[in-house]
Amino acid sequence: MMPSNTLHPMLNVAIKAARAAGSIINRAALDVESVRVAEKNANDFVTEVDQACEEAIIQTLLGAYPDHGILAEESGQEHGNAHSEFVWIIDPLDGTTNFIHGFPYYCVSIAMQYRGKIEQAVVYDPTRNDLFSATKGRGAFMNDRRMRVSKRTQLKDCLLSTGFPFRQGDDLQTYLLMMAEMIQKTAALRRPGAAALDLAYVAAGFSDGFFESGLQPWDTAAGALLITEAGGLIGNFSGEANFLHEKECMAASPKIYAQMAHLLSPYSKVASARHAEMALNPSESGLMGQAETDKSQAEIVALVAGAPASPRIQRVKGTPMSIKATHAGDSPRLSPAPRRPRANNAR
Repeated sequence: MMPSNTLHPMLNVAIKAARAAGSIINRAALDVESVRVAEKNANDFVTEVDQACEEAIIQTLLGAYPDHGILAEESGQEHGNAHSEFVWIIDPLDGTTNFIHGFPYYCVSIAMQYRGKIEQAVVYDPTRNDLFSATKGRGAFMNDRRMRVSKRTQLKDCLLSTGFPFRQGDDLQTYLLMMAEMIQKTAALRRPGAAALDLAYVAAGFSDGFFESGLQPWDTAAGALLITEAGGLIGNFSGEANFLHEKECMAASPKIYAQMAHLLSPYSKVASARHAEMALNPSESGLMGQAETDKSQAEIVALVAGAPASPRIQRVKGTPMSIKATHAGDSPRLSPAPRRPRANNAR
């Protein structure tokens, strides 16, 4: 993390809020058996700890910025100014199922969105006291060290993380097809169980990529800024950057991102729905529609990196492109990401 006197004031407040929530989590973790648990939906849990953390975060944020809006996992938009251009997106405890089982992989996630763009981000892992933070245009940090995404260039060498479908109505069969494809094309696939922390690990270079469906904005908002400020890309399964409300998320370094998009784009419900709509209403698609004329991140990077082109690229081969838009953050090369010691028997 940058010295506190150089941090953006909003990031300072977000860090204060995240640490306050982390203290609540750590105290509760000492006697997790006594924590009251409720089931929001099948396999989707909420605890009194989630609620206490969310309350502490909201009090801290609105205490500093009373006119800002709030979008939180448990209370939605109940608090704050619903019409503000500044919106704090909060997951007070990402990885609740891990927490109630005593599995130490969960985090606090806080992002500040201004006019639809994520400007500040904090992901805090209270079990390891790891603080991941970013301000747009200033880079991403883990504690006091600057982060950079992995330098691996071949998907076959990569360790990816993902999440399993667990809600009623989730398309398990489609996910199994995606998982089978990724297992065969990568070095290893992991399912830790907290998407915000998974994204922070991609930003830090601990893992090489991430993909999951069914996610909400509070799961990915903070992690998205960490990824882009660390030199990576994030979007839906087709590689399109406007993913936050589309319930599809894929992230990696640019070259790995292109290779992942080539494999995952056939499973993108967003792209399939868009193409079907354009086929039914060709007269309303304008100049082939925004999705076709504005090349997605993955398509441009694929062409630049020499990755195999998807059918979508070939269909709009003659369309003008802007490479500048694909490199989120456009930051200079940073110092290597910190690495954790690995056990001798770790894969």
